[in-house]
Amino acid sequence: MNEIGILGIVGSLRKDSYNHFALKAAQELVPEGAVLNLIELRGIPIYDQDNEMAPPEIVLEFKRRILAADAILFATPEYNYSIPGGLKNAIDWASRPYGESAWLGKPTAIMGASVGNLGTARAQYHLRQILVAQNMPVVNQPEVMIASATKYFDQSGRLTDETTRQFIQKLLAELVRLVTTIRRATAAPANA
Repeated sequence: MNEIGILGIVGSLRKDSYNHFALKAAQELVPEGAVLNLIELRGIPIYDQDNEMAPPEIVLEFKRRILAADAILFATPEYNYSIPGGLKNAIDWASRPYGESAWLGKPTAIMGASVGNLGTARAQYHLRQILVAQNMPVVNQPEVMIASATKYFDQSGRLTDETTRQFIQKLLAELVRLVTTIRRATAAPANA
């Protein structure tokens, strides 16, 4: 079976984002037979429907990366009980124009890190609602919500908490399992 390519989307624009650090940890924990590449959202302009038929090159590249991936791993902070505007904006761009969404049916997993006590719980649930519109199958368990993130990352951004690393590893294993299940289902003959 072909290597599984996972695209890790950093939901924060902040240079030293804990979510970027969490995705870096995930790159170390990805199961054998899979690879995790990261993409940042910096530079994607505000979505404007007037420009969706001729989007900027950065948007086209973002869509190409999504389409080329076998799965998506979102890492999102929580802003005002939801996902950051930049992440929602990128999701909107990649879903347009109507009928040409790069997201449709893409297997997905979600995690998040926050300095707050809820560890992005509300943002993750809101992101799940948004992904329903793209018919994206999402890994339900385990949920990786890194609360009080300053306690779990060292000065260089390395995730030092072994329990959290194990949760991320399990999340990735479930995402790979979801991709494999979908591959098998779509490869099976129609009359099987």
